[in-house]
Amino acid sequence: MIVSRREFVSLASVAAGTLASVTSVLGADSSLRSQIKAIAFDAFVIFDPRPAFAIAEELFPRNGTLVGEDGLLFAANKLKLELSPEKLDRLMNAYLELNAWPDVVSTLISLRKTGFRLALLSNFTRTMLEANIKRARLDGFFDHVLSTDQARTYKPDPRAYQLGIDALKLTREEILFAAFAGWDAAGAKLFGFPTFWVNRQKLPPEERGFQLAQSWYESCRFTRREGEGIRGSSAKGLSNMLRTKCAKESRWDLHSPKN
Repeated sequence: MIVSRREFVSLASVAAGTLASVTSVLGADSSLRSQIKAIAFDAFVIFDPRPAFAIAEELFPRNGTLVGEDGLLFAANKLKLELSPEKLDRLMNAYLELNAWPDVVSTLISLRKTGFRLALLSNFTRTMLEANIKRARLDGFFDHVLSTDQARTYKPDPRAYQLGIDALKLTREEILFAAFAGWDAAGAKLFGFPTFWVNRQKLPPEERGFQLAQSWYESCRFTRREGEGIRGSSAKGLSNMLRTKCAKESRWDLHSPKN
């Protein structure tokens, strides 16, 4: 299915460059405010990935941002990039040492005072999330810290977004999802979450983002053939290679999609 830029924008829902805009939108829309009971955030909405993106761009010129946004395993396989142990070390260390964006603490305080339950819902592993929460001194802000590792998959697989519903015990209409990447915003919207695209990089809406989300969403939803996994046997092979390499590095705790 080919979509227009306008259709992608409608799927990505509200777009803005700061997290503080979430409180403004909720404050201005009383109907939405009464509907939403909890807010789930992608990790990059909370933690500034630009230092890690810079390293990814150095290692993979012209593909660094894609590696950072699409998830390391999926992106490396999709773009046919060589992921040596040395490159893996540098990237993973960078993703363990992220700082919070400047507007995060004040916004989270405001949202909690308003009564919203807060959660992280990320493709990061639990170990990576906890490391960055500790580094950014955000302990106690989140009611749930959800890694797609729990479902053995990645966003935008619908099983990943379902983790928010299962943990929060709410309907999808009651959970606002705050996405960093356009494809994640589109994937969450396809799943049924009210969605806010925190477009910190000020990127234009693009059809590629929706098509990526839709392609993965549909393949994860309908494809369960033995040995195929989420994106084919080659993705599974890469995942298994990395899991073997990182088996003794519990702080990395990499996961691979399940069939």
